[in-house]
This record gives sequence, C-alpha cells and structure tokens, in this order.
Amino acid sequence: MTTKRCEHCRGAMPVLARAHARYCSGRCRTAACRNRQKASDPVPAAMTRRRQWVRHTDRKVPLSVNGRHTTPASSTDPSSWCTYKAACRSSAGAGLGFVLTSEDRVVCIDLDHAIVDGELRPWARAIVKKLPSTYVEVSPSGTGLHIWGYGSVGRGRKLRRGEAAIEVYDWGRYITVTRRPFEDAPSELADLSRVIADLL
Repeated sequence: MTTKRCEHCRGAMPVLARAHARYCSGRCRTAACRNRQKASDPVPAAMTRRRQWVRHTDRKVPLSVNGRHTTPASSTDPSSWCTYKAACRSSAGAGLGFVLTSEDRVVCIDLDHAIVDGELRPWARAIVKKLPSTYVEVSPSGTGLHIWGYGSVGRGRKLRRGEAAIEVYDWGRYITVTRRPFEDAPSELADLSRVIADLL
C-alpha cells in the first residue's frame, strides 16, 4: 500500500487524516496557499523586492499604509512608502502603486487610451511590437497600458502625436499597478532604452 504524502512538505499524512486531505497540517496548507499566490503574482521581483510601494485612492492620490493610519503619501518621501507585502495586505484605497526613483533605473511608459472595445489601437500595437520581453499590464481604467522596464528619461515626458497619448517617467512619480498582465507579458523587466529613444 502506498503511503499518502502531504502535497507541500512531502511527509507522511497523519493516520487520522481524511481520505481527501491534501496537507498534513494547517501550517502546510497555509504555506502551499502562499506559494500558489507567489507563483501566480505577475509583478516582477525587481519591483516587489523594493520598498517603493504605496496604495492609491480611486482618484489616484497616493496613500501611505505605514502604521495603523492611512495618510497621503509622497512620491519623493521614502518614509511614506512601504514593502510590496504590506501594500498588498492593506485594503486602503483602490489599489497598489509603485514609486519610481532615480536609483533603480525602473521606468514606465504609459500608453493612454490605447485599448478600445478590447482591441489595441494601431499606434499602440506598433509600440508594443518593438518591445523586448518585458512586463506590460493593463491600467486601472482598462483602456491604457503600463510598460515596465529599465531605462533613463531625465525628466517625465508627455507626448501627443495624432491619436497617440504617451507618458514616460523614471523618477519622482508613482504609477498604479493592477497585476493584470497584457497578453503574455513575462514577469521580468527588460532594457527599454531603445524604445524610449524612438519615442522621444
């Protein structure tokens, strides 16, 4: 007779465990659940390991979740930021935000009004086609894209070219994070220097 094993620690199941039990203890069940959540989290580790997270209101006002009280956060004051884990645990506001700093070279290209009726507009598709393998997600409105990667801008830029509405930032701002990957975007950041140079 084959001994049934815990799906998490691979140890033998307790003698009195129910026939359909998958874990040997509550501890293993909790650990397995956390591992599944980590595995399904699309946000790149290059972002989640940094203490540059905030929450935001539905009007996109950044919120600090340090301590028991929620207060306005600043995109230039690190003391108002928190860890990714703390931001995810908080229920304050409407969602997550990542603060861009000049130290880590993380940039975000924001394509506004890029999606109409579920379809990517041609100007936005042309930009997406030029991207290296990097993390891209749908914005909170469901009509924009946030393209994440590495690069340098110098200062934020807003570009308007015909129908195209593009913003590029690398410091002094926070960007909302939805954890809704666009198409098959990988959970990694690539160098966007060439794409940014073409846009600017």
